[in-house]
Amino acid sequence: MGINAEQLTEVARITLAAGSLRDAVDGVRRALPGIRASTVDAFDMRGETPALRIGDRDLFLMHSDGHCWSVTADPLAAHGIVLTQPEARE
Repeated sequence: MGINAEQLTEVARITLAAGSLRDAVDGVRRALPGIRASTVDAFDMRGETPALRIGDRDLFLMHSDGHCWSVTADPLAAHGIVLTQPEARE
């Protein structure tokens, strides 16, 4: 499937405008129904490198083999996104 640059730009626009992570995920799901979108606690993504930093939120690109999900750095291999909001960084 893959996520192209135009779709990532739209995800970023929606995420920046959203009042909460849940609102961002809902907005992405409505605007881009082919992209799976979810949010998890930032702790769940510890040790992973976000593909994008959008304001104070992190976006991870996710790949699926049909059963398991994993983080990918390649947008063309991505089947979805995960958004997190880390605690304030120093």
